[in-house]
Amino acid sequence: MFKVTVIYPHAAEDDFNVAYYLDVHTPLVKELLGPFGLVKVDVEIGVSGPAPGSEPPYKVICGIFFPDLQSLQDGLATEGGTLIGDIPNFTSVVPEMQISQVQ
Repeated sequence: MFKVTVIYPHAAEDDFNVAYYLDVHTPLVKELLGPFGLVKVDVEIGVSGPAPGSEPPYKVICGIFFPDLQSLQDGLATEGGTLIGDIPNFTSVVPEMQISQVQ
């Protein structure tokens, strides 16, 4: 299995709209990438760093899973622009992305 991890660093000046992310963006990811074999989407909302009361290093970490690398690459090549274009609707932070093979 292969996974795209999208990490949104926590930034004090950013007003990340979690409701939009969960209610609009995540369903859009599922709708657009479903035809390419999307297996699942995991969303983690940061609540704290390791020290009690500290800010989380990341506001959101999202895992987008596919059965194979080609399906993942085809989905991102076709729909990635639309998904990236939606980012300003919920955050001003530029996310980091990584593609990994899940063992």
